[in-house]
Amino acid sequence: MTFSDANKTRPNDNLTLGNALGPFRTKRLFLTVLLLALAVFPGALGETTRSALEDAYIGVSVFVAMTLMLFYGAEKLLGFNIGGVFRRAPWAQVPLASLMGAMPGCGGAVIVVAAYSSGTVSMGAVVATLTATMGDAAFLLIAKRPDAAAILLPLSFCVGIVSGYIIDIFDKNKYESSGEMKTVPIINVTKPRGLAYISYGILIIPGLFFGITGLMQIEYDGVIAKIITMIALLGIFIGMMIWSASPVRAMTNPENTPLPRMVEETSFITAWVILAFLLFEYLTAFAGLDLQAWFAAAGIMLPLIAILIGFIPGCGPQVLVTTFYINGLIPFAALIGNSIANDGDALFPAIALNPRVAFLATIYSAIPAFIVAYSFYLLAPNYLTP
Repeated sequence: MTFSDANKTRPNDNLTLGNALGPFRTKRLFLTVLLLALAVFPGALGETTRSALEDAYIGVSVFVAMTLMLFYGAEKLLGFNIGGVFRRAPWAQVPLASLMGAMPGCGGAVIVVAAYSSGTVSMGAVVATLTATMGDAAFLLIAKRPDAAAILLPLSFCVGIVSGYIIDIFDKNKYESSGEMKTVPIINVTKPRGLAYISYGILIIPGLFFGITGLMQIEYDGVIAKIITMIALLGIFIGMMIWSASPVRAMTNPENTPLPRMVEETSFITAWVILAFLLFEYLTAFAGLDLQAWFAAAGIMLPLIAILIGFIPGCGPQVLVTTFYINGLIPFAALIGNSIANDGDALFPAIALNPRVAFLATIYSAIPAFIVAYSFYLLAPNYLTP
């Protein structure tokens, strides 16, 4: 997932299937096998694991895949290169990055984070996209409360632009002199992976259908419910095997076709989403974590709590906060704070590629989140509250 031609200058860093299976392969394969064992485990543990995996795939992975496929498809069909746009128009990086972040899903923000890692965009662009993104929770809000989405998404977009430009004013010289213009190795397509790419891509189609109908609150039972679970588990494990053979710090090759690029990056993101979902579900199911009770007793601390939840990587907790809003458990101000503070799934590749930048971007986005959230809470406490 790189948008810089700089990668082409380092042919020795190109990673094929053979040399991609480095020191991380054994650990990742072990995690994949462990995940399979947990999924088939009897009783509550197995049921909770399967539910989390299904939510990760149907609720997140398919939407990330769709967004990435749209971007890479546009690049290939129209000859449009988002990295080229960033490089040719540095003055437009921040608003463009904010726009990509404000789009539903995490694909746009993931692309900006990857562009920063390959030295294409500024730190301000990263902050703009992470501030603007609501992640996959935006799909749920649009489906259930389009009136709130019509206010929140443009507001986040504007806050992202302002935040990004402020960061660039103070960080520009540091960015240019700190060696951030680095290259990263790329993953090249190899024939042994072809079947895995195609299989994963095929599974995305029904997965996306069930993901969209799920956002429409259409529930399935019986045979169809079992089919959905099987699609999700099969997609998860194909993706995990692809992830097992892909180094963390590598990016996909922009010269490849959209399918392998989408599959590689979706698999990478999904692996981290699974970790977050399982941690959250296990704490909820087996440790008695009850966020709903916390919200009920929080009062004026609600926006702050929602902001702190926004620090959690991934979209699962953020979808939960949006669900609380839709059900009238938290005010619009808390939803705004969470939306601006959360970085969605884009934080996962940021942590893997540049932990320092991930930390700083999260802290930077917390400042406008606090200001905007408490402005609404104090000045318009009942605004758009169900």
